Amino acid sequence: MDRDPPEQPLRGGNSSADVVRVGDTVRRSAMPWSASIDALLLHLESVGYEASPRALGYDEQGRQVLSYVEGFVDPSPMDLGFARVREVGTRIREFHDAVRTFVPPDDAIWNVLIAPDAPEIICHHDLAPWNLVRTTTTLTFIDWDGAGPGSRLWDLAYAAHGFVPMGPDALLGDETAGRRLAALVDGYSLETTERVALIEMIWPRIHSMSEFLERAHEHDIEPWATLWSEGHGEAWRANALYAAQRRAVWEKALL
Repeated sequence: MDRDPPEQPLRGGNSSADVVRVGDTVRRSAMPWSASIDALLLHLESVGYEASPRALGYDEQGRQVLSYVEGFVDPSPMDLGFARVREVGTRIREFHDAVRTFVPPDDAIWNVLIAPDAPEIICHHDLAPWNLVRTTTTLTFIDWDGAGPGSRLWDLAYAAHGFVPMGPDALLGDETAGRRLAALVDGYSLETTERVALIEMIWPRIHSMSEFLERAHEHDIEPWATLWSEGHGEAWRANALYAAQRRAVWEKALL
């Protein structure tokens, strides 16, 4: 008699205690926004976007079922050279273009943690190395639970923080950091006028994470309060300062 494949807990992230792999699927507890995320992923599949998992419905326990993406995840982006950082930018642009035709359900619920600058499109809101599954030929973004309204530049500025990366701990020279940002933005094919706006967006987007963690700490909202206590808020603040102090570097790289 055939048996279901065993469940394998998947670790990583800030709220993934109940996420498991079952065969070639990933399963997690359904949340109020799960149906909206399913609708988004089904739309991306329907228009041929390949850098996201597939929504596969719900299992007998009521858990959300997604396709399992083979590859590896590393919170550091330094395995990604200039060419692959450019490819990341291209995948982000393809996503933003694909989602322009997405019509959210009338009763859509989103789990957007930080208020964005504008509700231009449905953004991912966490486009970062820790949510990118890599193989030698593919790049796939995972963890779409925080998707919701936002702007393209809001999403891209967050990605710039992670994929350059922007922060003193990265130990990057300014020239290398500028080249990596240029690779990401060139891959996105961002127009000149928008590049100016992106540079303006980088500091507030990074700083918004520190402010969010501080508020969560003040109101004892987990798991973010613990992250603040562990020093993540100060790290984001230091990264925002690093980015602000290098405005001339970003201008030279992009303009």
